[in-house]
Amino acid sequence: MNEQPAFSHPSEAQILARVSPAIQDRARAIRMMVFDVDGILTDGSLWYGEHGEALKAFNALDGHGMRLLHEQGVGVAWLSGRQSAITARRAAELGISPVLQGVRDKAQAIETLAREAGLELRKLGYMGDDIIDLPVLQRVGFAASVPNAPLYVSQAAHWVSSQHGGSGAVRECCDLILAAQRRMHACFAAGLSPLGGAIQ
Repeated sequence: MNEQPAFSHPSEAQILARVSPAIQDRARAIRMMVFDVDGILTDGSLWYGEHGEALKAFNALDGHGMRLLHEQGVGVAWLSGRQSAITARRAAELGISPVLQGVRDKAQAIETLAREAGLELRKLGYMGDDIIDLPVLQRVGFAASVPNAPLYVSQAAHWVSSQHGGSGAVRECCDLILAAQRRMHACFAAGLSPLGGAIQ
């Protein structure tokens, strides 16, 4: 285990208080965090109108967390098994790229993402909640899930959030990575919270 660097901000001690040193080491190494959409960025509900999918609820705290990661040099990508114009619109609002949708073979997609970013898989993190996510959770350096995922999925993760998908789980994950990398002071010092009117 690597020696833990000093905290840059008091919030880091709070965030990491219940996180094992081994998980902190994994989170510290991450250079790109990839998120599933349905069940992670949302609560998994699919609202349909007469013309198809009509609504999808995203959490503003999650959006802010992903922007903080990006501003601190950690890449952010979305990887979804579903195709949704609503997802594309939300990603565009946040400036998230790449956004891969309609992907059935997520393992191949994550390997392509790593190769195109010039990163080893151990430098990537992934947060997912269903069977389709298992091959990715088993490959990346930091595997995260949510407490409302099936047990056989959450058991494959290195870390499980306390919040459910769509209810701040992604923000919790982002804060963990920022704290493990001792970047919280930079977030506060740069005035990134809130982000000066930026979309969250």
